Amino acid sequence: MDRERGSTSDDRRVNWKSYYKSLFLLAYQSFGVVYGDLSTSPLYVYKSAFSWRLYQYQDEQTVFGLFSLIFWTFTLIPLLKYIIIVLSADDNGEGGTFALYSLLCRHARFSLLPNQQAADEELSTYYSNGTRTVISSPLKTFLEKHKRLRTLLLLIVLFGASMVIGDGVLTPAISVLSSISGLQVRAKKLHDGEVVIVACIVLIGLFALQHRGTQRVAFLFAPIVIVWLLCIGIIGLYNIIHWNPKIYYALSPHYIVTFFKQTGKDGWISLGGVLLCITGTEAMFADLGHFTQASIRVAFVGVIYPCLVLQYMGQAAFISKNFSSVPTSFYESIPEPVFWPVFVVATLAAVVASQAVISATFSIVKQCHALGCFPRVKVVHTSRWIYGQIYIPEINWILMLLCLAVTLGFRDTTLIGNAYGIACMTVMFVTTWMMALIIVFVWQKSTIFACLFLLFFGFIEAVYLSSSIIKVPQGGWAPLVLSFIFMIIMYVWHYGTRRKYLFDLQNKVSMKWILTLGPSLGIVRVPGIGLIYTELVTGVPAIFSHFVTNLPAFHQVLVFVCVKSVPVPYVPPDERYLIGRIGPRAYRMYRCIVRYGYKDVQKDEDNFENLLVLSIAKFIHMEAEETSSGSYDASPDGRMAVIQTSDTCGMTLVMRDADQYAGDSAMIRSSKSETLLSLQSLYEQELPSTSRRRRVRFELPEVEYIDPQVKEELLALVEAKEAGVAYIMGHSYIKARRTSSFLKKFVIDVAYSFLRKNCRGPAVALNIPHISLIEVGMIYYV
Repeated sequence: MDRERGSTSDDRRVNWKSYYKSLFLLAYQSFGVVYGDLSTSPLYVYKSAFSWRLYQYQDEQTVFGLFSLIFWTFTLIPLLKYIIIVLSADDNGEGGTFALYSLLCRHARFSLLPNQQAADEELSTYYSNGTRTVISSPLKTFLEKHKRLRTLLLLIVLFGASMVIGDGVLTPAISVLSSISGLQVRAKKLHDGEVVIVACIVLIGLFALQHRGTQRVAFLFAPIVIVWLLCIGIIGLYNIIHWNPKIYYALSPHYIVTFFKQTGKDGWISLGGVLLCITGTEAMFADLGHFTQASIRVAFVGVIYPCLVLQYMGQAAFISKNFSSVPTSFYESIPEPVFWPVFVVATLAAVVASQAVISATFSIVKQCHALGCFPRVKVVHTSRWIYGQIYIPEINWILMLLCLAVTLGFRDTTLIGNAYGIACMTVMFVTTWMMALIIVFVWQKSTIFACLFLLFFGFIEAVYLSSSIIKVPQGGWAPLVLSFIFMIIMYVWHYGTRRKYLFDLQNKVSMKWILTLGPSLGIVRVPGIGLIYTELVTGVPAIFSHFVTNLPAFHQVLVFVCVKSVPVPYVPPDERYLIGRIGPRAYRMYRCIVRYGYKDVQKDEDNFENLLVLSIAKFIHMEAEETSSGSYDASPDGRMAVIQTSDTCGMTLVMRDADQYAGDSAMIRSSKSETLLSLQSLYEQELPSTSRRRRVRFELPEVEYIDPQVKEELLALVEAKEAGVAYIMGHSYIKARRTSSFLKKFVIDVAYSFLRKNCRGPAVALNIPHISLIEVGMIYYV
């Protein structure tokens, strides 16, 4: 008994040790990815806050009141709102605006696309607790019934996403320009124009290196930010002791009341600069998928919060005795012996902060595209080891041009800060409203609790936002214009895509018409597999009748393939494929739905055709077994079955390299039907390079007993695969009807048509081999 107790105690110690080791490792890594932007805020907060008429209040009480505002803002928003509350609203470990929206779409019918959730609700990751809980409330019913409110919710989400993209433009500009401006403290002859040129050179180099990916220098990011935080924390403590130890009195909120009594409207206007102390807070939630809630909380509470509070306190102590140094207060407060090392670290920290925001912009553009809200763009995966590290060339160069335009146009961190503050506070305001809905519909808490959350944090953020809006003429217009442009692009693309989908949904080919054509479909059926790509998850799209009437022959086996984005971050590989049958067995028509989450990486899968054939073969066995047991749905569309592709699903797949085992066969064994499919792997070298294309040959060997109909269908499938696979797509042209309004005609015929012509083609986005592609044109009048 004592030995058993001892072994149990040792196991617990090992588990706790490994848990804490993993926790602190993730917390360490989070410094370079999550906190780069937040940690560089001391470079420009006090300068922006004193940039307006507040500069005339040159007394200690004003400085104390301003620091008290910064302290309590930094405590209430990042610490209380995000660290304690918002981080708990994760979507299977993912965070951000789209994570909240996807949670709402799954727990309440807020999606604008109908009939999209039937099969997806069976996903293990669809609901947070694995099962659906029916929520009935007047508010939920009201929102679900009114399409305009659901459209408004989508617009709010798109507006928040557009502001995040705006952050990708403004963060590199203000961070790099603020750090480089430190040169003027020691090099007095350096003009503002020369500082701007140096900052632009650094920015061009930063964006030019994006295609290499962050994983090559990722190991440097965390140490840079940690060294930076320790430096500013120690410098802040030094300034407190050296200049004004009484600054700790300002931790009392009493100084905030005194501050507003003394400054009045001028103090309210200065809030636009104070809010810059919390820029980058949203990254704690948006980058949650790469870390854990505990690791982000440990890093913030253990290092970020104390170091930044010490820095803001020390800088305020310095300003209270050196008011003329406010424009360059951060660099002026650095002791001269350590100025240049801190300047170098500050520049590196600014680059890290910019890199993190640029990567986050790539990620959110990909999420927008996955949810049908952004045109197709080229997505390059820059890391084999770090999941989700992507690079989008088009977005990268657009961000660079916009960032250079902002830097050269404003040439001042105060004006850029005005724009930056509006962008950051708008995203936080959107998150607050979304969280209020999450509290009611997902967490199923009282509406009163949601209203209290909304009123408390919404009021604070509304006050800061109102102060920022006053500065729209002084640079604040930039994020509004950028967000408006990106939001128009997103909504136009979403609207055009939705109208096309609704046209297909309302004009599906009737099964009665297909049955009247007979198994031959009224045309010649030639050997081979035809993969017909469609956006419908049920029924046959209208373009199929266009194929039948325009193509002289069709393939022996037809598979309707739907690549679908599901409102979950990731779809487990074993739940990715849904296989079903269309029509009677003799028609040899199947349906395959390939599901991806909005954070999933759609890689170039050379094995897709083989997995598809194996999945259909397994479906045929499952269908035969269910038919014999009387549990199969014999409706024309049948039912969709999840086909697991791993070895643990009752089917064993062993594949050997032909280079080592020439002529060997890899066997696929079905444990239930005892059917064997052998794959004889042959390899051929297409190019002089080392890349090779795998060829797989399917065979159906003699076994004990196979149902004759099953055997016939499997043989037909194998023969069709041997004959080849063709990819069939509709080259669609979408036009507005003649009776449509002028606005709709402009949106569909001009805006959506322009986006469709200038984005990547669907065949390229789906990695379809061009040599095997067949396209048939069709006009959609929506």
